[in-house]
Amino acid sequence: MAITTRSIAANGLEFAIDECGDGPDIALCLHGFPESRFSWRHQLPVLAGLGWHAVAPDLRGYGDSSRPLRQSDYHIDHLVADAAALFDALGARRRLLVAHDWGAIIAWIFALRDTRQLDGLVILNVPHPRVFRDVLRASWAQKRKSWYVAFFQLPWLPEALLGARHAEAIGKAFTGMAIDKAAFPPAVIDHYRANASRPGALTAMINYYRANFPDILDEPAPRLAVPTLMLWGEADSALGLELTHGYAPLVSDFTLRRFPNVSHWVQQEAPDAVNAALEEWLAPRRPPA
Repeated sequence: MAITTRSIAANGLEFAIDECGDGPDIALCLHGFPESRFSWRHQLPVLAGLGWHAVAPDLRGYGDSSRPLRQSDYHIDHLVADAAALFDALGARRRLLVAHDWGAIIAWIFALRDTRQLDGLVILNVPHPRVFRDVLRASWAQKRKSWYVAFFQLPWLPEALLGARHAEAIGKAFTGMAIDKAAFPPAVIDHYRANASRPGALTAMINYYRANFPDILDEPAPRLAVPTLMLWGEADSALGLELTHGYAPLVSDFTLRRFPNVSHWVQQEAPDAVNAALEEWLAPRRPPA
């Protein structure tokens, strides 16, 4: 099934979207740092084959989407509002959120705030905010793994280091963390480096951290009733496996699938396994014809 690209207006911004399928049953796929809508290239056709209109936007500040200039423009309130506005602009009748890394932070909070009614939530390699808060406070191992969050609070220096030599460090973030390096051939790495090298792009990406941490970890956490699937690459060097524990009091309908020898970049590194898990979990939730 072919993936097409267009621009859509939502929440006062323009968003570049890749999409597959059509209709009002929207599977909105939110990428993370330092990725783009391209990170869902393996999943969009699968979701469309399951009856969803699968849509992957470049988040605000990324790729071909609008790039607001102020740090405060990247506060979680705006990011959640973007997702809601995208669902609305697409005429959503049913709503599925599929999200990784920063996209998953947005998705958790979208669901916790009951921003729009969701028919399902699929989270890839990011913990529930309450789980992350509690583990981060208790675990020096996770504090060490999360050092970059503190580093990103500094002005200009993160951009200078990440952007040097045509964003070489951005490319190394993928190849250095990945277990299966072949999942990130030069053409894929070049895409992410080119995106990060656009004027203002790295500042926009890093402003997600500057505008939201640490306050985002204290988000109120009512017990979530939305059916939730968590997919987790076990070889994530930034987020420990203990972050997959303790969900029973937080999510009433929770399914966990873990993938050994797969890194943080789970949907790109292990697309066949991820797609199989999506198909299994989504089959009984297939939209009506």
